[in-house]
Amino acid sequence: MNWFKLIALTFFLVGCGEADRGKAYITSQEGGISIIDLNTMEVINQLNAGGYPRGIGITKDGTRIITANKADASVTVTNIISNEIESSIEVGINPEFVRVFNGQVFVSTEPSSKGKPPAKGEMNKEEEEEDDDDDRTPAKIAVVDLIEGKKIREITAGPETEGIEFSKDGSQIIVTNEADNTITVHDFVSGNLLKTVQADAYGLRPRGIKVSPDGNFYIATLEHSDNFIVLDKEFNHVKTVKTQHDVSEDNKHKGKSPYGVSFSPSGDKLFVAASGGYKKRSSLEVYDGKSFEKINRVETDGRRCWHFTFTPDNKDILLACGRSDEVLVIDAENLNIKKRVPVAGIPWGIITYPKALGSLDEAD
Repeated sequence: MNWFKLIALTFFLVGCGEADRGKAYITSQEGGISIIDLNTMEVINQLNAGGYPRGIGITKDGTRIITANKADASVTVTNIISNEIESSIEVGINPEFVRVFNGQVFVSTEPSSKGKPPAKGEMNKEEEEEDDDDDRTPAKIAVVDLIEGKKIREITAGPETEGIEFSKDGSQIIVTNEADNTITVHDFVSGNLLKTVQADAYGLRPRGIKVSPDGNFYIATLEHSDNFIVLDKEFNHVKTVKTQHDVSEDNKHKGKSPYGVSFSPSGDKLFVAASGGYKKRSSLEVYDGKSFEKINRVETDGRRCWHFTFTPDNKDILLACGRSDEVLVIDAENLNIKKRVPVAGIPWGIITYPKALGSLDEAD
């Protein structure tokens, strides 16, 4: 479908009284930023980003996309009105996870990782799935001021920082640290360490982190133990929940390697993206948002599905599957797969505008 037809269809839908559903933005590690029109669920544009982009965020006004570029040790600010890169800001070695919060950009880095981005088309298992070693160099959360266009401070976390979350009142930053199996809690203003949760008592390699809509729980996925932990609002351990529930031959890879995590907007359900391990089929695991009992599973037939988002109207879930080069459109109510949208270049991160709840972002 060409640009003219897409624009005409969008105006037709709006003219018929149907609200514009917005757009989704996807980083592809070998392909920049892809834009999906949520009215048609088709890719309508490609934007440039830095080298090997992964993490992605968007400003509150929806005019600028920020990506973490592993190959450049930078974040790129792309104006989505002009489709031009406005700036590239150095943040530190191996930046990965991005959150835009209160007008600032928070970026996790991994200075202890020895892995380097491969040449295009040459990604291997070790770089993609492991990318860690025995170095325990403390990592940094880089904080970038977009108005000043520079990194303004750093927060020292554990080695190989991964996920970033904020408390509901905005006073604390919560960080998952892969290499030493910790979750650290920091003061938002000073960055000082307030608490360390030793996750290795429950599993290995914490990656995703999400606060519940009511602020009463935090969920952290432990990738190498095929489970997640539930923490209360004081960061005390409440429960450990397995994501791999069936180890029979047909299902032994289902629920393995959990990463991206998010509650539903109402908080009644919890969704966990489980990649199934290298070259295995991923699943989207579904739990009760209060008891954390398993209630469903979406069999994706996709590969390395790490991150997902709700659409702004909360009707669909978009799941980025990097190794099958696609974004799945899943009905949020009945959990049926409605469409598979081809997105080339190993898609990694996915967000929307208007902003919606997902594994990488929060709704306004």
